[in-house]
Amino acid sequence: MHMDTISYLDLEGNLSKNFQGQIEPEILLKGYHTMALTRHIDARMITLQRQSAITFAMSSLGEEACSVASAAALQPQDWMYPQYREAAIFFWRGGTPGQYIHQMFCNEKDTFHGRQMPNHFGSRELNIVQVSSPIGTKIPHAAGCGYAMRMQKENATAICYFGEGATSEGDFHVGLNFAAVRKSQTIFFCRNNGYAISTPCKEQFASDGVAPKGIGYGVETLRVDGNDFFAVYDVVSKARAHCIEGKGPVLIEAMTYRMGAHSSSDDPSVYRNEDEVKSWEPKDPILRLGLYLKKQKLWSLDQEKKMLESITKQVDAAISEAKICAKPALRSLFENVYFEIPTKLERQFEQRLQEKS
Repeated sequence: MHMDTISYLDLEGNLSKNFQGQIEPEILLKGYHTMALTRHIDARMITLQRQSAITFAMSSLGEEACSVASAAALQPQDWMYPQYREAAIFFWRGGTPGQYIHQMFCNEKDTFHGRQMPNHFGSRELNIVQVSSPIGTKIPHAAGCGYAMRMQKENATAICYFGEGATSEGDFHVGLNFAAVRKSQTIFFCRNNGYAISTPCKEQFASDGVAPKGIGYGVETLRVDGNDFFAVYDVVSKARAHCIEGKGPVLIEAMTYRMGAHSSSDDPSVYRNEDEVKSWEPKDPILRLGLYLKKQKLWSLDQEKKMLESITKQVDAAISEAKICAKPALRSLFENVYFEIPTKLERQFEQRLQEKS
């Protein structure tokens, strides 16, 4: 089974007449800024990890449109279940670089008090469920959330992000089947970036990508150019309407590419060649949207320069603050974890205080 890939914006920034939707210029400009901000922060975090200022970092280099365009197509009341490459959805919804960078440093201003490793962002206020390391576990959670929304007749959806590697996990199949049967108001957004760490798609499944799996479960399924801001926005907008109308869940396979390493612990040169990476450079989502904006007289080189200077200044200030911020208090290890703190932990805490004194 073969599925075509929906795409509207070519590599020169020309928009196809096949695009029948409408995206306000303000959304396009905010999307461009959010992608640029995310890329800059990602690069700085990799550098900080190399300098041992933080312990771990992951980048969404080359995949930014998947997060930003999909977030732009949703509403604030929609719940988001991100994986670790969706930091851009946090910035789109109003999260600040400072808040994100404090989490990367796991310091006392980290919302989660350093209980999670870096890149595990989230926000209750923004309806962004915190990232967790186990792959695929949030897929059934999002299916259940979408089912609850349907039962309560809410004008809301749940969107769950994951890579193609997660579709090899049992959670993917459980979640899709449940959502299909119960007609959950859930959007399953798969970023097919070519590799599950070092494992290419051809060594994961014999099907034509991920999309046929959704069809097999009776789920409305679409394949989209994940580096095309217009296509991702359009597909997610239609998927949301499909869910709200009670027609069941939607699986979106966004075809993209991981331009960087899997993480700061990975060396991609071991399993892929540089020519392959370079072949994707013209498909860069920021480059393509930027070309379109300039052709439409919505953006200029002077605006680009000022934006990058502003982003650099803002991120520099946030990093400087995070570097001097103290670590979380020791007691925060188990505060807000237990309804009633176990006596054994209390004794250990008191013992630790005595040792320090």
